[in-house]
Amino acid sequence: MKRLILSLCAAFVALTATADEGMWLLPYLKKMNQKDMREKGFKLSAEDVYSMNKSSLKDAIIIFGGGCTGEIVSSEGLIFTNHHCGFGSIQSLSSVEHDYLKDGFWARNHQEELPAPGLKVRFIRHILDVTPEIVGNVPSIASEEEYQRITGENKKALIEELQKKYEGMDVIIPAFFGNNQFFAFMMETYSDVRLVGTPPQSIGKFGGETDNWMWPRHTGDFSIFRVYADENNRPAEYSPNNTPYRAEKYLKVNIEGVKEGDFAMVMGFPGSTTRYMTSYEIDYMLSTDNPQRISVRGARQEILAEDMAASDKVRIQYASKYASSSNYWKNSIGMSQAVTKLNVKGKKEAQEQSFQAWADQNTLPEEGYIDALPKIKDYVEKSAPARKDLQYIQESMMRAIELLSLGSVLTDGQGVKKEVDATKLMAYANRIYKDYNEPTDRRVAKKMLQMARKNMTTLPSFYAEIIDKEFGGDINKYVDYLYDNTAVASPEKLEALLKDYSVEKAEQDPVVPFFKSVMELAGKLRKEASAHTLLYAEGHRKYIAGLMKQQPDKAWASDANFTIRCTYGNVLPYTPADGIRYNYYTTLKGVMEKEDPKNPIEFTVPEKLKDLYRAADYGRYANKKGELVTCFLANLDITGGNSGSPVLNKRGELIGLAFDGNWEAMSGDVAFEPELQRMIAVDVRYVLFIIDKFAGQQWLIDEMDIVE
Repeated sequence: MKRLILSLCAAFVALTATADEGMWLLPYLKKMNQKDMREKGFKLSAEDVYSMNKSSLKDAIIIFGGGCTGEIVSSEGLIFTNHHCGFGSIQSLSSVEHDYLKDGFWARNHQEELPAPGLKVRFIRHILDVTPEIVGNVPSIASEEEYQRITGENKKALIEELQKKYEGMDVIIPAFFGNNQFFAFMMETYSDVRLVGTPPQSIGKFGGETDNWMWPRHTGDFSIFRVYADENNRPAEYSPNNTPYRAEKYLKVNIEGVKEGDFAMVMGFPGSTTRYMTSYEIDYMLSTDNPQRISVRGARQEILAEDMAASDKVRIQYASKYASSSNYWKNSIGMSQAVTKLNVKGKKEAQEQSFQAWADQNTLPEEGYIDALPKIKDYVEKSAPARKDLQYIQESMMRAIELLSLGSVLTDGQGVKKEVDATKLMAYANRIYKDYNEPTDRRVAKKMLQMARKNMTTLPSFYAEIIDKEFGGDINKYVDYLYDNTAVASPEKLEALLKDYSVEKAEQDPVVPFFKSVMELAGKLRKEASAHTLLYAEGHRKYIAGLMKQQPDKAWASDANFTIRCTYGNVLPYTPADGIRYNYYTTLKGVMEKEDPKNPIEFTVPEKLKDLYRAADYGRYANKKGELVTCFLANLDITGGNSGSPVLNKRGELIGLAFDGNWEAMSGDVAFEPELQRMIAVDVRYVLFIIDKFAGQQWLIDEMDIVE
């Protein structure tokens, strides 16, 4: 049996990158990218970026929380990341009495740093190409089911082996290039992470949702944390005896500033791209996936915004939830507009026609390339009805109605729990109650259930069995009954029920049939949608492999999958439309110009910042023109997950923090647009200015290695 997969995977790293597109794998920078990086201005070697044998820049880059990047900027474990990455922790530490979202927070020493419950950071210690170990014994004629079974077994065995070799580390083996290539990542997880400083939201989130994904930006999108370790510098749960992590590698901070054409590089953890998406998938995204998300989230966000504006308590409770929902909502709007405007579907169709002609003329049917695209099309068509309703029930109920999460205290979806651990379940519920406002959730539930009735083909059974039979079809009346009579909507009622728990009492709670009905339909829809996933998996895998065989001289990059990558290019302006040219940087002057008393939530400027501006008191952080630069652009290939990533100069020194992309290239996750696509970063000089001049935290400035 021939093993063509290995030779194909070897081709993935035998090329030289020639374009700005690409979230490149670190182990192959020397083979694929070093020459091109040098031509763009990089002064270090690929070994300085990533080395298997010595400390390198890679060791200063961390996974921050569940979906962001951070960087170590001092020998004492000081972390820079985005304000929006630290937002959840800042929110959870805030209260009406200590409103760190509104007022900011600055520790004056280690003792004042605030433990951030649940926050973790992860260091990548080792990276191994394990493709031979995973696919080496897969027959070339294997079916997709057999391919997944064998590679799954190999992956499981290898993870167990690596966990023994790298004791105390987490091991993951994600797939690359559509399941054709595999890397193992060994990580150390540190769970004692503390908040050191954050600017007020008026700086850290200046511009709010209005400016999100837009250029020009003037946002001081940063926050500061610190990782702690035990006496041996190893990971440990929070303890007052822990000490700041002793970093072998940390980033120097350069305040020389950027100019047009300068080399720029980002290292971080891009979350997800779909650059190999076909025209069939684009059709579904534009017709169903994005419109449903935009509609449902938009309606819920209107309710949250109203309640947040009316109460400081609710504003703090729902700040992180609103921001998380809104970010992807606006992303979906921009994605649909850009994909349509830039004719991404047409470009994909041309690529597919070329691929199909090549496959028909140059490959054999048993190789799987000829029917790769038909299988993807077949999957999209067959799975669409179930996927449509599944997305709607997830968006309108499972992610939107918090009562459903609370309902899991009493039932697992099959029936009520026979026995309960009252202490454990109450602890779980209290984590929800901390940021829960029952009147808000009640309003959301009414709106969501109304929208679901209008837009879902198949509805959860509670509509017919309860709403229609018992409430005459009146959704509002049913929701009021539900919230008035369930124990889980109130911490006091739930605690009383759990203390004197019985199956009979739990079965009488109206949240049980509601929860069960939603979960039953969601499970049924998942099963229907997943019945066709093997079609897609094989078609997708063969399509990507075939493209690389068709165009062996092209530099291909794997889709993002939240593994550490490098992207590089230059600081550049761009032209979004005829007659418009955007400069590559913004200044504090723009902050003052954007102040809007009619929109105080998004465009408020603190008085102290105004005073510093009027006095031009920028210290050593001004550029040569005497301006204080706030943000800048570079033509780098980033996506969600890169938030908080360090932007490095030609010597590997920190010059900014990546936090956004630009509106005109929102199609970038599907198709890279080299003329339009830009990374937006907060300039590190603005970060240090806020720490130093605005907050007066000289001790943090002194801790860093600053290059002038």
